[in-house]
Amino acid sequence: MPGTNPWRGTLSALCALLVGIGLARFAYTPLFPALVTNGWFTATQAAYLGAANLVGYLAGALLARRIATLTSTQFALRWGMVLASASFFACAEPQILPWPYAWFFLWRFASGLSGGVLMVLAAPTVLPFVPPSRQGLAGGMIFAGVGLGIALSGTLIPQTLVYGLSETWAILGGLALLLTAVAWHGWPATNLEAATEARKVAKPPSSWALKSLYLEYCLNSAGLIPHMVFLVVFIAQGLSRGLLVGAYYWIAFGIGAVFGPLSVGYLADKIGVLSALRLGYGMQAAFVGILFFTDNTVVLILSSIIMGAFVPGCTTLVLARLRELIPGNTAAQTGGWGLATTAFAVGQAGGAYSLSYLFDLSGNYTWLYACGAGAIASALMLNLAMGHRR
Repeated sequence: MPGTNPWRGTLSALCALLVGIGLARFAYTPLFPALVTNGWFTATQAAYLGAANLVGYLAGALLARRIATLTSTQFALRWGMVLASASFFACAEPQILPWPYAWFFLWRFASGLSGGVLMVLAAPTVLPFVPPSRQGLAGGMIFAGVGLGIALSGTLIPQTLVYGLSETWAILGGLALLLTAVAWHGWPATNLEAATEARKVAKPPSSWALKSLYLEYCLNSAGLIPHMVFLVVFIAQGLSRGLLVGAYYWIAFGIGAVFGPLSVGYLADKIGVLSALRLGYGMQAAFVGILFFTDNTVVLILSSIIMGAFVPGCTTLVLARLRELIPGNTAAQTGGWGLATTAFAVGQAGGAYSLSYLFDLSGNYTWLYACGAGAIASALMLNLAMGHRR
């Protein structure tokens, strides 16, 4: 649209993923041990609360396009960020309520719902206004917002917890509100009628290659759960190294996530998207599964960085592969991306609850990493069995 500043829009999309995913989802991981040690919830309850965000993410991914149709894309993006910000303040003092667990569960679900809406809508809303020669750079910048949120939470939370758990939630809420204000006026104005017409022809083609890609993405997302939800509590309590040490590993995870999208994008340019995707599956399976066998410090650091890189990096590769399989049709690509995001959310929600239940039964963190590695290895085997062609 004339007058739209593509880089202002890119900044807004970066802020949206930073708030909706980087903070609303991933700040919970370094908070997990503090919720347990401060007596707010048991370890099992805290694990299920982490999964509540992922169920909300699934709901948000499914409802995002409907919300945008009934209101507007700008409305959905702006108020998705507001909802994510409000969830932090709502979680600040649930202990004063007669039903704190249900209240916390509700708001963790709401934060996940906002993340799903923002993930589905933010990048597709902005990228059409970016010059084609700069869309790769813009996409990398947008998904780097996830990594920035992870690194920021790992750095900030250990410093704020000295003031108290409630204060930490409130500080995160204030930061989210500030980023919401930064993004507020940066979204491109879209014509609702035109957007609705585009959605009518947005159904992607049906092919075994695409169906396999959706299932692979679902399995990959389930395999990320041990790092995404349990990494800090595994190190802090499972390995008895303390919350501060766990936070350092979370910062390493965030640093990997900042550089992951650009790194895997560069790799895909060099060796091809399909080869990069297969290599990515193999590396992830290896660096998740290795934690079943060893808690060596160097291995833990490498695993944290590499898996951090692939949290947004696998998204970058799957989106690139999807664009290869649906060439030239932007509307169909958007529809396919919506289905892929839903598949990812299903894997996340199912994986989170399954692994939380496994932990409840066993009390053993290392089994979670074995299961995660198995899920990602299954994605690789499925890809190879399908015999995908470029």
